[in-house]
Formats: sequence, structure tokens, C-alpha cells
Amino acid sequence: MRAVCVCTLLSALIIGGCATGKGESYAKAGYNFSGLEKIAVLEVSGGAVGGEAVKNQIGDFFEMELVKKGYTAVTRTKVQALLKEQEFQASDLTSSEDAARAGRILNVPAVLLVNIPTYKEDLNMTAKILDVQDGSVLWIGSGSGSTGKTFSTILGAAAGAAAGAVVAGGDTRDRVAGGIIGGVLGGVAGHALSPQQAEQVQKIIKKVCDSLPYRFSGRR
Repeated sequence: MRAVCVCTLLSALIIGGCATGKGESYAKAGYNFSGLEKIAVLEVSGGAVGGEAVKNQIGDFFEMELVKKGYTAVTRTKVQALLKEQEFQASDLTSSEDAARAGRILNVPAVLLVNIPTYKEDLNMTAKILDVQDGSVLWIGSGSGSTGKTFSTILGAAAGAAAGAVVAGGDTRDRVAGGIIGGVLGGVAGHALSPQQAEQVQKIIKKVCDSLPYRFSGRR
């Protein structure tokens, strides 16, 4: 019976983990994006994502979308290094005015800010591009979707529990069930995205940036 329950739970998670992302975005009416050559990926914040590795991965995915749309992207890693030299802390980026000031320090016309308030089994994010001269929003997008985080965590917990049970000579079914419960409740924090998580997050970001205007009109 326990084995059946475990298989049922894993099957449900496999189906849930395949969900694709969704997103929408809006651009400032009448703005000429052809003059916006360079955009700095300023920060990935929100408190839900811990660790520089994950933030840099998410920043990389946004940089890819910017380049695809014809912009020159200044990477988050480079931005962080430059701001550190200027003794500008990431915690200072609490408002559009502060972000715009950081952009002026970086000598770029616009900056990209990413906010992720929810990052568990599902991920929710918003992103916006600000004009550094006046802090106005040139483009803003939002998106959500499954990250596959619970799915990968549970599979890892199940595999580890099964191996432990074999070594210890215990009841494999009990150990697997315990590992699954522990994986769900404990989760994984502070590590880089797994390949599955990265794929899902990138899909969400693609949806968020789908209607980001091309720098030059007519490009596809």
C-alpha cells in the first residue's frame, strides 16, 4: 500500500513538474527603443531567492533575452563588481530613484530590475526596465510557473532514502516514504538551479520577455 502511495505521489509530481510558464509585459507608449543601446541587469531581489549562484543564473537568462531583442546587456556579475568598487550596496536598490542613480554610476541609459517574491514549487516574478535619467518605467513584465523544485527534491530524497535502507537493511518502503516527506518539508536552499529547474525558470523568463520590444522595429 505504501509503495502504491509513493508511486502515485511521484506520478502526480511528474505531471505537475511539466507545467509551462506564462507571462505578460507592457512597454511605455511612444518610447523609441532604438535609442536604448545598452541595458544593465542591475539586481535580482525579492527575498525568495537566496544565493548569488541562482541570482546570476536568472540574470543570465534575462541577458539572453535582451541580446535576442537587439540590446547590449551588461551582466549582473559585472554590475555587482562595478557597484562594489563605488561602495554602492545592493541593499541600496530599494526604489526606482536608487536604481536610476546606480545606472548613472554605471554609465548606462537603462537598468533592469528583477523581483521574485515567490520561489518554491511555483515561481512568480516581475521585471522592469527603468530610464536612469528620471527613473520612469520603460517596460514591465510579469510571469509565473512551476519550477520543478519539489519534483527534483523529492526524487533525490527518495533515491537517498532507498539507498540508505539497503545499506542499513531496513524497510525500504518506510525509508523512501520518510525521505519523500523530509524532502517536501525540508526543500533545498542556497544552491544553483538544477538542470530541470533552470529549464523551467528559463521558460518563464521567455514568456515574461516575449513582448519586450525589439530595439529595431521589424526584427523577428
